[in-house]
Amino acid sequence: MQYADLLIEQHGKVAVIRLNRPKAMNALNDNMMNELGDALHKFDADPAVNVIVLTGSEKVFAAGADIAAMANYTYAVDTYPGNYIGRNWEHILNIRKPVIGVVSGYCLGGGCELAMMCDFLIAADSAKFGQPEIKVGVTPGAGGTQRLPRAIGKAKAMDLLLTTRMIDAAEAERTGLVSRVYPAESVMEEALKVAQGIADMPVSVAMQIKDCVNQAYQMPLTEAVRYERRYFHAGFGTPAQKEGMSAFLEKRQPNFEGL
Repeated sequence: MQYADLLIEQHGKVAVIRLNRPKAMNALNDNMMNELGDALHKFDADPAVNVIVLTGSEKVFAAGADIAAMANYTYAVDTYPGNYIGRNWEHILNIRKPVIGVVSGYCLGGGCELAMMCDFLIAADSAKFGQPEIKVGVTPGAGGTQRLPRAIGKAKAMDLLLTTRMIDAAEAERTGLVSRVYPAESVMEEALKVAQGIADMPVSVAMQIKDCVNQAYQMPLTEAVRYERRYFHAGFGTPAQKEGMSAFLEKRQPNFEGL
């Protein structure tokens, strides 16, 4: 895969997508988001890939949407009729395999919203998170007012959205925005270890777990537990279940290759 605004790597069963517009602080424009959707869907369909990692550079994950590109947009022509953001930012939400976000440096505005669409986030100790859209006269448009309160609670989210202050990686971990924090110089190495550990598990079950957790935000608890149990029941008799339980009883490491 060759892209203008992305760099692609593959480490065994882990694919890495790097946002790459260094002169624009990885500002998210139409071309980058179109390319990101293409890469995500190709890796989701690739049987050689079990986990996808989305990251930026050491200095910035993404500083936000590309204000230079959208400053002259109008409601009547560009944003509403053109379905701005909706048309090409949300491909990541349809990816069935696990997507891990790895954040170093600035992760602001649309960049923070994109990061929150990942299944979980690993941060460098250099990471800075924020939603400063109010400073440019608009609300967040890719989930900042919706996913941020679900991640860190209403009070903390209101604080960030209204004051535009940034939080560091330590505060982001305390509030539940990120799951792990590592030193900046080793964050990608550590994140790849995490990703490779997940990639060694049965990808079919990882996809089911992801689906169940996402349903937890859409359904009442009783119905969501029933949804989960249907997957649990259906798992019996599958190759992944047979291999996993046999390996446990035989006191050996399971081999989930191709499962």
